[in-house]
Amino acid sequence: MSKLVVPSRHPDETGNVVRVTPESAGWEYVGFEVYALHTGQTLRKETGEQEVCIVLLQGRATVSSKHCKWDDIGQRMNVFEKTPPYAVYIPDHDVYEIEAVTDVQCAICAAPGKGNHEARLIAPDDVGVEIRGAGNIERRIHNILPEQQPADSLLVVEVFTPDGHWSSYPPHKHDRENLPHESYLEETYYHKVHPVGGFVVQRVYTDDRSLDETMVVNDGDVVLVPKGYHPVSVPPGYEGYYLNVMAGPVRTWKFHNDPDHAWIMETFQK
Repeated sequence: MSKLVVPSRHPDETGNVVRVTPESAGWEYVGFEVYALHTGQTLRKETGEQEVCIVLLQGRATVSSKHCKWDDIGQRMNVFEKTPPYAVYIPDHDVYEIEAVTDVQCAICAAPGKGNHEARLIAPDDVGVEIRGAGNIERRIHNILPEQQPADSLLVVEVFTPDGHWSSYPPHKHDRENLPHESYLEETYYHKVHPVGGFVVQRVYTDDRSLDETMVVNDGDVVLVPKGYHPVSVPPGYEGYYLNVMAGPVRTWKFHNDPDHAWIMETFQK
């Protein structure tokens, strides 16, 4: 298996099913975990030097920080309902507790914090929804924590890709600090596939092909994107979902399309 794929597993005693740390990924900024909690189960963690965005993938939970509490939040029971999620932002040097009201799956997105923001609820009405692309590169975007919303490092977005469509396409990258044209951002892709049993394909490659991997990705797997272009293809008969977490030295998403394929956008602008 590619070193860029972190497979999910059965929940451990805390409910954790997948974990990426900066140390395990070999980079500096992005951390990512998913927990599957049974009704009544509680997860409590300190944020330390990291700010955190908790995304309720499915199910309902009560979430609290040192000074705030949000009772019984969450509305979708499956990500493929395609309704925007509830999420909670927790700053660094804080504590969060998640108590499962129903069986719940939640993602913990982490990156360095600077103490500039308070804990807050991100309700579905706060999540920007857009359709990006056209034809067989059309996909649905939920902007959970975009750069227009307050945070120190984190950028969080989820994407729904219909069957037979491509996403993160044309291939783009953000691996150089070359503002205002391109920003350096590490990125994780947490994939879900419907119906279960399907797969998606993701390629990660650089201009010089020093990195060039094409991966079959299963439901619940995480793909690491340390650098390079990273398109996703969803086979006919299946729907794809992924949750992206990005972070880098500057909190802005400026990307560069692969010049060999950038012409494709012109065909949808005529």
